[in-house]
Amino acid sequence: MKRTIAHMDLDTFFVSCERLKHSELIGKPIIIGGGDRGVVASCSYEARFFGVRSAMPMKMALRLCPDAKVIRGDMELYSKMSKEVTEIITEKVPVLEKASVDEFYLDLSGMDKFFGCYQWTTEIAESVTKNTGLPISFALSTNKTVSKIGTGEAKPVGRLEIKEDLVKPFLNPLSIRKIPMVGNVTFQLLSRIGIRKIQTLSEMPVDVLQQLIGKNGAELWKKANGIDETPVVQYSERKSISTETTFSQDSIDVENMKSILSKMVEELCFQLRREQWLTSVVTVKIRYANFDTETKQVKIPYTAVDHTISSYVRELFKKLYTRRMRLRLIGIRFSGLVHGNHQMNLFEDTEELINLYQAMDRMKIRFGKNAVGRASGISG
Repeated sequence: MKRTIAHMDLDTFFVSCERLKHSELIGKPIIIGGGDRGVVASCSYEARFFGVRSAMPMKMALRLCPDAKVIRGDMELYSKMSKEVTEIITEKVPVLEKASVDEFYLDLSGMDKFFGCYQWTTEIAESVTKNTGLPISFALSTNKTVSKIGTGEAKPVGRLEIKEDLVKPFLNPLSIRKIPMVGNVTFQLLSRIGIRKIQTLSEMPVDVLQQLIGKNGAELWKKANGIDETPVVQYSERKSISTETTFSQDSIDVENMKSILSKMVEELCFQLRREQWLTSVVTVKIRYANFDTETKQVKIPYTAVDHTISSYVRELFKKLYTRRMRLRLIGIRFSGLVHGNHQMNLFEDTEELINLYQAMDRMKIRFGKNAVGRASGISG
């Protein structure tokens, strides 16, 4: 059966959410970010016109666009709106993958016999905008890579269908930067030897490409040729990651428990970032010496950073541990997971803090998860 994959992406998602609350922001350059020392979490197309981009230091962004309206950002609003959009799309498609807080893959293979896939996707997009007020773009093609690139070309508020025989003509003239797996390092490397267009990349021998960039060379060559067999993975908020510790002897040492919880948060958050997950539900579990087990959970804005989640864990543990009785076990679970990245926290963190997390993660990946850690406990 011929595959039909749609990619949908909410246009300037954070900015669009803010404009729903404040219509006077429509048409003006907007930067979502935190403080002079922070970085840009998102920006409007009007700000992009001046060269402002996500993850750019705020000072640089304001030099480029001094008249921009700077907004701190509302994580709770963005999380809420993301979930509303997810629910709308989930009701209308057989297989949905939530790729991040603002983008989705839809597997519509075989639906042409019942209803035109392009028309079906158009109606879904219209339903999203009608029910939430958020603008959304989409592209429809034979696989995830081509559809994602297509959505990028269709924005803002665009709709595009790239049929199988038009995939190569569509991809060939585009910059290799448009391929999702091409980052700055790969782009600079390939540019130095004159490979800047997707067509040039697609015509390279695979073995030469592998010698240049390593094991990902073959995968990159496939994407440049419009080949991608990656399946659309059904989205489920039931996925979770967790960890727990059973004490060798029942304990009443609260400070030690806080320290252990802090370590648990750090390890689970590292796992989230490494696997590109964000969590929206945090649960703390305790088991008393008499085997009574209690849990408390809280819904939170999507995040994957230690210091944000630690405050929720601290409050949950304080509310849970109310009996003057020894504990035999403590644990933490993150659920309501969605694929994403650090973007949801860009507007609350400083550039230095983001760089610190990235540096710590690199060390853990290279030398092991215990290579570096926080000196402080969870209390404070």
